[in-house]
Amino acid sequence: MNTIADIARLAGVAKSTVSRYLNGGSVSEETKKKIEIVIAETGYAPNAFAQSLKAKKTNIIGTIIPRLDSYATSRTLIGIDERLRELNFHMLVSNTNQDLEREIENIYTLAKQKVAGIILLATQITDDHLKAFKQINIPVLLVGQQHDDVYSLVHDDETAGYAIGKYIIQRGHKNIAFLGVGEHDIAVGVNRKKGVKKAVADHDDIDARFFETTFNMSEAAIRAQSLFDEFSPSALVCATDNIAIGAVKAAYQKNLRVPEDVSITGFGGYEVTAMMHPSLTTVQIHFVDAGRTAASHIVKLVNGEDIPKLTYSNFEIILRESVDIRTDHPI
Repeated sequence: MNTIADIARLAGVAKSTVSRYLNGGSVSEETKKKIEIVIAETGYAPNAFAQSLKAKKTNIIGTIIPRLDSYATSRTLIGIDERLRELNFHMLVSNTNQDLEREIENIYTLAKQKVAGIILLATQITDDHLKAFKQINIPVLLVGQQHDDVYSLVHDDETAGYAIGKYIIQRGHKNIAFLGVGEHDIAVGVNRKKGVKKAVADHDDIDARFFETTFNMSEAAIRAQSLFDEFSPSALVCATDNIAIGAVKAAYQKNLRVPEDVSITGFGGYEVTAMMHPSLTTVQIHFVDAGRTAASHIVKLVNGEDIPKLTYSNFEIILRESVDIRTDHPI
């Protein structure tokens, strides 16, 4: 494998001269021809990633993610990577394993590595986040969470929560449970629940109760079992598909049929939900498209172009087998 030192030796020039040539610096025409001939003969290809790190302005976008084992994260990263490649940028991924301190550290670390901008798939935004954003002085884009002082791309969680809530009501369900996560997560823990609450607010004859679990599928299954002991909902709206999968498991453990005894819905549109039996009615979020939009926006910020302070991604309700109808009320 050829190196810059090899190219310099074969061309009879200094290593620094080859480096200057590769980085677009000033080199005489005679020297340039020597280097070009050697490169053509050897098939040498410079490491674009290393070149970018050495340059004053890189084409690397740091992307901080909360976890690796997430369908939403992986699909979003696919979209980011696809679009960045089209724009001749590289993606550098940093995982935090849902550790907030590690997340803050990664912001500073990526800045030291001279990334051009940072995409943060955030779960919450703290004062330490805002302090870090200010100190690193490079463009930052939030994905999945919103803050008034930071460019943000969010899933329209409240509207989507309202839509799935209205759908369940239109199917004739009167006893409705919502199984979500803690309110430290604004998007999933607050906004999705807020949307469902708005949907049931105009109906005096509906008994809606709200419960909390974690993102973990097994823990959601355990919480759903206790929920079925506390309350007998005809429909259970879950804040994520993983929670919904756990809830379906819990229903069968309680000898409840889905959807005959209890209807269950999810949120996310994970591919596995189409393969379940019964297949899961869910709010599908277009994660890949959101990732592509995030990549386009961060590159515009890097180039000094204007983008909206807040952008919403799209969603749609995927109607499948896990929701039963309890009335002849028209949909």
